[in-house]
Amino acid sequence: MNALDAAREHYLSRFEAFERGIGSAGPAWLRALRRQALEHFAELGLPSTRREEWRYTNLTPLAKIPFELPSGSPESVSRDAVEASSIPVLACSSFVFVDGRYSAELSVPRVLSGSVRVESLARVSAEAPDAIEPHLGRYANCKEHPFAALNTAFLDDGAALLIPPGTRVENPLHVVFLSTDGGGTSVRHPRVLIVAGAGSRVVVIQDHVSLGEAPGFTNVVTEVHAGRDAEVDLSIVQRENASTFHVSGLHLRQERDSRFAAHTITLGGSLVRNDVVALLGDEGASCQLDGLFVGGRSQVLDSHTLIDHAMPHGTSRELYKGILGGRAKGVFRGRVIVRPDAQGTNAYQSNPNLLLNDGAEIDTKPQLEIHADDVKCSHGSSIGQLDQEALFYLRTRGLAEAAARDLLTRGFASEILARLPVAALGEGLAELLDARLDDARRPETAP
Repeated sequence: MNALDAAREHYLSRFEAFERGIGSAGPAWLRALRRQALEHFAELGLPSTRREEWRYTNLTPLAKIPFELPSGSPESVSRDAVEASSIPVLACSSFVFVDGRYSAELSVPRVLSGSVRVESLARVSAEAPDAIEPHLGRYANCKEHPFAALNTAFLDDGAALLIPPGTRVENPLHVVFLSTDGGGTSVRHPRVLIVAGAGSRVVVIQDHVSLGEAPGFTNVVTEVHAGRDAEVDLSIVQRENASTFHVSGLHLRQERDSRFAAHTITLGGSLVRNDVVALLGDEGASCQLDGLFVGGRSQVLDSHTLIDHAMPHGTSRELYKGILGGRAKGVFRGRVIVRPDAQGTNAYQSNPNLLLNDGAEIDTKPQLEIHADDVKCSHGSSIGQLDQEALFYLRTRGLAEAAARDLLTRGFASEILARLPVAALGEGLAELLDARLDDARRPETAP
């Protein structure tokens, strides 16, 4: 039995104890959803490099560690620890989850307008299951995505953000997922559900951070439903420790004339996989996907995106930037599908990458699959080092070579931070970005 098969059996064997632990919690449809997801995971297992979508990312290092569900409670984390790890985001509500479970003591919810609900997914499933049943588990396809199946099988708690029709949430909603050491090798399955009703407006910051240096495995699934003429702006920040395996799946469905933007900032982790699956399921939907990944040492940072234009007059814009140093490896696969009925589609995709030394590498594959004739679509990617002419120009203006390189590198990354919907978030991440860039510049010797 190889490591991937052994890992599958390990997680399957832990399900019965997990189910006994939560007892009969939640409605019958949720228990059935878990069981069905477990069956899909049993069939799929952890993907190998023989699967095209995982060709450049070997999961054997993840599979070799027998991660266990954390046994601690949210109360074991102090507010001082939360504040020490926080990013200053002004005038927003903060909802804190410790190892995937909601902590009311650590959260700072401000007064929300109307009947906006932001709370524990476990609580909503117990008190108002009808509000989430049409959405939870409906957008993340467990038949195709093994980590979504694994997350759903162990679905216990998470964040539910329910925005009623016509409601404008004035201030950002900050959802913080803290990962503790939890005995050394813990797996967490955070879940986020965002349901934006017709004509609503909301800005969400989803933040993943470690409270220790022990190895861990974070397997997060975010599902978003953007109703007719709704506007959702989501920033996902991953800044976990250098020993963390992080797998993230963002699954989106958009209705007519809705507008969605996602900004995925990857600044931590050892092996990171980010999947985004966006279905523009009705006419006039607009989708923007931004990404920035910065890696050094021997990190593996893998980003896969799929934008599915299913109906006419949809618009998508995608800009993913990578900065790699040491012996880091980056992967980008961006796929845009234009269905036969999606006439009038306008899609643009770009993936520029910056390599800081000869030891780093990037595999990039932008794709357009066009099955309609009245469209405007383009894509492109680039891999290179710093512009020598720009470097020479700065040197002639009195900057030392190291300072000039630093300025150009930060300038390359700053475009993504400047596009964040909350200026304070970009400012708060700038210092962390500088630290990650310093780390990426360090040479990494071959094993």
